[in-house]
Amino acid sequence: MKTLLPDSEATRQFGMALGRSLSAGTVILLQGDLGAGKTTLVQGIAEGLGISDSIESPTFTLINEYFGARIPLYHLDLYRLEAEEVEALHLESYWDGLEMDLGIVAIEWAERLQYKPDNSLQICLSYCDSGRQIELIGDCQLLDWPSQG
Repeated sequence: MKTLLPDSEATRQFGMALGRSLSAGTVILLQGDLGAGKTTLVQGIAEGLGISDSIESPTFTLINEYFGARIPLYHLDLYRLEAEEVEALHLESYWDGLEMDLGIVAIEWAERLQYKPDNSLQICLSYCDSGRQIELIGDCQLLDWPSQG
């Protein structure tokens, strides 16, 4: 599914719709250039989940955890890591449900993962003439959102 998002508010609104519709255990693999809207999308997801905390990209902390909403949100940023360093973090603990409560796992710079987890939704953000384009690859039943392409 491809959709045009004219500005950051549309990106946030799209994220809110995702946050309201996705279930615990979903892993969102975010890809896109710097400034393409990955963190803005996660801010919307958090709002859709009912999280009122300020959502910042965990570029230096690597992982931010948010609780107290419909389900937890785990926000990861792999920008500063090499693939081998990512593997050493054992991130599967965030989506396998054995060590952490199942929630939504949003991973910025997900192309640095060695493998895609089950139940993942890949979201690619890119610039285009009319703002941004977002492409969803995977199983997503996002209702009431206009698709283009």
